[in-house]
Amino acid sequence: MESISCPTTPRWNQDRPFLTGRFHQETRASSKFADSKSSSGGDQAIGCYDTPVQELIVIDDLLSALVGIEGRYISIKRFHGKEDSIAFQVDPSMDLALQELAKRIFPLCECFLLIDQFVESSSQFKNGLVNHAFAAALRALLLDYQAMVAQLEHQFRLGRLSIQGLWFYCQPMMGSMRALAAVIQQASAKHFVGSGVLNLLQSQAKAMAGDNSVRSLLEKMTECASNAYLSILERWVYEGIIDDPYGEFFIAENRSLKKESLSQDSTAKYWSQRYSLKDTIPGFLANIAATILTTGKYLNVMRECGHNVQVPISERSKLTIFGSNHHYLECIKAAHEFSSIELVGLIKDKYDLIGRLRSLKHYLLLDQGDFLVHFMDIAREELNKKVHEISVEKLQSLLDLALRTTAAAADPRHEDLTCCVDRASLLTTLGMHKDSDSNSIEDPVSITGLETFSLSYKVQWPLSIVISKKALSKYQLIFRFLFHCKHVERQLCGAWQIHQGIRSMNSNGTAIRRSSLLCRSMLKFISSLLHYLTFEVLEPNWHVMHDRLQSARSVDEVIQHHDFFLDKCLRGCLLLLPDVLKKMEKLKSVCLQYAAATQWLISSSIDVNNQSHSQKTMIRDATVTESIFNFEREFNSELPSLGPVLSKGSQAEPYLTHLSQWILGVSKE
Repeated sequence: MESISCPTTPRWNQDRPFLTGRFHQETRASSKFADSKSSSGGDQAIGCYDTPVQELIVIDDLLSALVGIEGRYISIKRFHGKEDSIAFQVDPSMDLALQELAKRIFPLCECFLLIDQFVESSSQFKNGLVNHAFAAALRALLLDYQAMVAQLEHQFRLGRLSIQGLWFYCQPMMGSMRALAAVIQQASAKHFVGSGVLNLLQSQAKAMAGDNSVRSLLEKMTECASNAYLSILERWVYEGIIDDPYGEFFIAENRSLKKESLSQDSTAKYWSQRYSLKDTIPGFLANIAATILTTGKYLNVMRECGHNVQVPISERSKLTIFGSNHHYLECIKAAHEFSSIELVGLIKDKYDLIGRLRSLKHYLLLDQGDFLVHFMDIAREELNKKVHEISVEKLQSLLDLALRTTAAAADPRHEDLTCCVDRASLLTTLGMHKDSDSNSIEDPVSITGLETFSLSYKVQWPLSIVISKKALSKYQLIFRFLFHCKHVERQLCGAWQIHQGIRSMNSNGTAIRRSSLLCRSMLKFISSLLHYLTFEVLEPNWHVMHDRLQSARSVDEVIQHHDFFLDKCLRGCLLLLPDVLKKMEKLKSVCLQYAAATQWLISSSIDVNNQSHSQKTMIRDATVTESIFNFEREFNSELPSLGPVLSKGSQAEPYLTHLSQWILGVSKE
């Protein structure tokens, strides 16, 4: 977060206090009353005068004290170490009745000093716009207060004001000034700015519900102080701009996060953290803070796209927080609806979000697999290499060739596809592989491109808000699982073709027939798995997401539906179920080992059938039969054990019931 830099208060504001009124609050080395005691030629103690004369002197001093000026017999004392602690003192020789009346008025004098001091200090730049506006409202109130004191002084000069009359006229202001002084003391002690000041004013106004005049005054102060805050809010909800010079707004902007990071950051921080809510939110905006945040975010996205879209002038209204109809809430909701519809329309229509998602479905979810078949044929040699030996550039050129020579060439978006090769297997990437697992099916040294190959997709702003790096990584996990399943199916199909090629030979009583049945079971297993992944998981969930996106009214809804689709596909494709996925990987490993050995097994069986039954051929026949039996035993032991795991998981994940039925059907054949 960037630090807020504020202009400094001019030095003359401190060096020349008589320009600002600070001289009222300066602590004097000694008061006039103290001086009168030490100087024989000065004023006499007030007790030397008759009571009527004392009353006139006290009224004159009280009128000065009401505006923060010491009198001849009333002094100001500031307690050391407590800036806000101020007290008025009287000459102890004063008539006791006059002292009591004077002390009743002193709280009003002290409140004036506190408020006046707050006005001076809060007018500095560093205290922010809310404090500036609050101080301006207080300054206007103090002008009315000083006008009242001037009128009282005028009455005193005319001889029409007694000390009882002064107390009578001061009482109406006492409650209001005390309430304001209490607010100021809390705000100063806790260094409140922005939302803190508004919340404090509102809470005090509610606390004064029994005193209508004080409550009305505090509500008026809140309204005045909030005007500056609402000006910032208006620019955000109407233009998507944060105009917050002193960092008071409840929405923080992280300028270090750029929109380009969406295609690189796997956590997709930009959308959630570029603009975020602070802890201090005004109470009157707390329930609608999230709506305010997204409203400005949507407008900001459109501006980043080069579309200077703003809420139409005709639909804008001045935001005010007071009134029985809560008009400001209606204005914010209207601005939110406008920005939501505009941005969704922009992403769907101009940037063709649905088309992009359909393209991802074609290529990464293997909806159109003709290009993949061609690619796996021409890239077989490169994909069979160890991970560190693979040339990504060569794979990319082969992918481009496959795309240009298949139906994918008609899709202009095929140029956004790129190759990438991970350094770890799928289980390791998902955090399911442990080095200490003695039954691990992964040998890091033997990992080839077939286990680590994936496709990536170039996504430009603003579609990267929806198809972020985080979302794309989920597509890639699904692709890697599907791609490897396709590879296993191709290898088993090759093994099946070898078996079909020797059908004309009399293979009765040999290991070939047993191997053919095993190959058919394996092929049925992997075909059932692919059918489940495609038609039970990906296709239904895609159509649900597509229908939801058509009715989405905001980008956040679009992101939510898209993320829900990916998460459901990940779980449906078994990638979030460690026990099931490990079983599947083990079964695929057995299938691949068998398919790789098929050529040798078949040729050995044929040689055995064509040769005489010598001791050497008999040993070879036994070896071939034993090898096929071992593959059959391992496959038939792993496959049934998958059924209970799927049945157990189907209680929490009902869709596994379909896969369990398929698998159990294969195991019973």
